[in-house]
Amino acid sequence: MFDLGALQAAIDAHGRVARVVIAAFEGSSPREVGAAMLVWETGQSGTIGGGALEFEAVARARLALAGSPPSPSLPHAGGGRHGVSGVAAADGSAAPPPPIVGEGWGGGVPAKVERVSLGPALGQCCGGAVVLWTEVFEAAPVPEDGVIARGSGAMPLAVKRVLAAARGEGVMPLPQLVQGWFVEPVARAERQVWVWGAGHVGRALVSVLAPLPGVAVTWVDVSAERFPDVVPAGVRVLPVAKPEVAVGLASREAEHLVVTYSHALDLELCHRLLGHGFRSAGLIGSATKWARFRARLAALGHSGEAIRTIRCPIGDPSLGKHPQAIAVGVAAEFLAARGVVVGRRDRA
Repeated sequence: MFDLGALQAAIDAHGRVARVVIAAFEGSSPREVGAAMLVWETGQSGTIGGGALEFEAVARARLALAGSPPSPSLPHAGGGRHGVSGVAAADGSAAPPPPIVGEGWGGGVPAKVERVSLGPALGQCCGGAVVLWTEVFEAAPVPEDGVIARGSGAMPLAVKRVLAAARGEGVMPLPQLVQGWFVEPVARAERQVWVWGAGHVGRALVSVLAPLPGVAVTWVDVSAERFPDVVPAGVRVLPVAKPEVAVGLASREAEHLVVTYSHALDLELCHRLLGHGFRSAGLIGSATKWARFRARLAALGHSGEAIRTIRCPIGDPSLGKHPQAIAVGVAAEFLAARGVVVGRRDRA
């Protein structure tokens, strides 16, 4: 998916930025179609994987940054701008593989498209080939109906149909090459995660969860001083003197991780969350702590069935109690629960 926020943040911080994305592959590939990285003169973010593949792609992206104009405005439905021609479709239709396009960036060409054979070209043992689509930006493009589509010549009917489905039915396409055009949905947060507490465990959790695609993190604690000076990109920081009152701001589809400095606050947050509703909720603690919490939550009027929708302890206790070890276990648990509704409670 096309992460417009990450691109604009990189542009704001570094100026011209190249974006390299895997547009298609044959055989074995180090990453999936749509995996992308951003490259600027002195750094990069994201990854397309592959070790040698990424090393070469970064080097070529920096050459593009040094020698090419930025990509022009991307095309919308009803017409196209000049792009790289000769890119074969990768939408399931029978077609020859995309060619390697030369190093030239002039003449209004908005993207460089290369087919790289991982074995012969890079000495990798994957045995496949990937198509890399590279563009240079000075500003983030404007999507149409949540989709960014660009390519050579007039927009093909197949691409117009993809945009029509997004517009009329809200059906977002998978990233794909379609008749020489590359189509990508704009990245949207599919999971809302609230981390309650900015201590050692909270910081470790946020550092692991924030980079995950499709995840929006809200981080809550009692004051701005509790948070680190540098917060991961895209994380919403919410300092509030009484964090429990912020529970009402969360969607009932949000997922919660309660790791505050105070057992009393932990209990109050669990109480408020049970009354509010959630997709899932987890609490840091021991078996003894959870036994006491269960009794206190029951005394506050919550049923045993409702109380059991809160997970405690979170993560994998066998990994140890180091904050990063806890974060690794929680992240594994979080990823394993993708698409699974855990502890959702819908209340009026």
